[in-house]
Amino acid sequence: MKAKKSLLLPMAALLSMSAVLAACGGNNNNAASNTGTPAVNSSAAPTNATASNEPDTSKEVKLKMLLVGGKPADYDKVFGELNKKLKERINATVEAEFLDWSDWNQKYPLKFAANEDFDLVYTANWAYYNDQALKGGFLELTEDMLNKYAPQTVKNMPPVSFDQAKVNGKLFMVPNNNVEVNDKVILYREDLRKKYNLPEINSLESYATYLKAIAANEKGMLAYGAKAGDGWKWHEMDQATLEQHNDWNLVDMTLPLAYKMDDASGKIFNIYDTPEFKQLLTYYKDLSDSGVWSKNVVSNKNDVWQDIKAGKVASYAAQNLGTAGSNLAEMRRDNPSLEVAIADITPDKKKIAAISTQNGMAIHATSKNPERSLMLIDLLQNDKEIHDLTMYGISGTNYVPEGDDKYSAGPAAANYTGFSNWGWNSQLNRSDSSYPKEADDIFEKWQSSIYHFPLETFVFDDAKVKTEVASISNVMLRYSIPLEYGLVKDLDKGQADLIKQLKAAGIEKVMTEMQAQVDAFLAQQK
Repeated sequence: MKAKKSLLLPMAALLSMSAVLAACGGNNNNAASNTGTPAVNSSAAPTNATASNEPDTSKEVKLKMLLVGGKPADYDKVFGELNKKLKERINATVEAEFLDWSDWNQKYPLKFAANEDFDLVYTANWAYYNDQALKGGFLELTEDMLNKYAPQTVKNMPPVSFDQAKVNGKLFMVPNNNVEVNDKVILYREDLRKKYNLPEINSLESYATYLKAIAANEKGMLAYGAKAGDGWKWHEMDQATLEQHNDWNLVDMTLPLAYKMDDASGKIFNIYDTPEFKQLLTYYKDLSDSGVWSKNVVSNKNDVWQDIKAGKVASYAAQNLGTAGSNLAEMRRDNPSLEVAIADITPDKKKIAAISTQNGMAIHATSKNPERSLMLIDLLQNDKEIHDLTMYGISGTNYVPEGDDKYSAGPAAANYTGFSNWGWNSQLNRSDSSYPKEADDIFEKWQSSIYHFPLETFVFDDAKVKTEVASISNVMLRYSIPLEYGLVKDLDKGQADLIKQLKAAGIEKVMTEMQAQVDAFLAQQK
């Protein structure tokens, strides 16, 4: 994960939770709204299949699908119904394995390294897509394959979406067909804002005022749900306060390297070595000293959203507007005594549309049934009956359909949720009838502010600097997290040590390689 020079919040926030919400994306819960992306060369886009190109499904096959997220309680019921339909349509059945959010980040690459036996797999630009595409973990999807085994996908997918998903000119995933917006928002306790007569939250400054007031007055409650998680990646609050606030764009989620979106030259710089970062460290320290987050933030593994529902935490940075809207609707349904609201703390900044690889499905390079796997993806994304079933569960139980494009929660809604069925987001997504109007209003405003820029679809290939990238990640984990959470007493020394260690890890070599790739990418666009 839904695309989007002073005060900033901790850039290491909510790392474990980030994966849970990163994929939800877009508008109206599971349903994201189209915003459009700039056209690129689509000469290699697939064309519609012909009648003589019918696939052979005479042999029954059993497929294995790898998904991220916890296994839903009603998995057996839903996938039992799914397999009945798949047997009729493509003479296949499917079994899913779920990598829990607590450790998916470690287990996911190990599945490929061990060359385990599976056919389909969820992937995304935040979930190892580029990495595994370059390593040979995914099967290349050719034009002929798509035309023959995924004709509905070819018919319905904008060519630009396929182009955005290519790595070194080759396609390795079927991207989602529902463009999202990347910008992050804050979900917070509105009743507490009213209780203390605090100003509207519409900037980093006003959010800081809210956080410190909650920390000072609500004993036993954390003002901000922060968690460093496992490993290092830039996520929710990083993107809200660093990228969005400064109109910067991070090139890679594991590196502190960015460019200004309106810089036509695409000059790469080290975020940590900027005046903006130096200034925000004082802000971090102020929030930390005010007790805004736990001093044990580095080891915190709590589910922040569940802590908010339980009244233990007053706010957090949502992965995207759709997630925040869903959380708001869930709170109104499950615990209406607590009033929550959504705030855009960078309302006047550029808004970014996510590229199509925000969610998608790939085929394992060693799958024994790649053709049938692609046929399954085609159905998941484009067959309404199968899409409804796999996205929302059993009709009347997990969800209640309302017309052709809306739904409401069923009595067992909680038994089928929380995993990466976002991989087949499409135009068939239903919108939650309880989705709050205020979230829709924010999205409508954002649509007029979508900003497109030359490097929008650039993807960094770290093949030549993998050792340095790994070293940099370790440095950020060791030096940056405590610095940003105000756990380092001498801020100037802390920043200097961080920069020194990054140089020793090889960041200048990585910057040189990245700049060369950016320059080549921009030259091709002229």
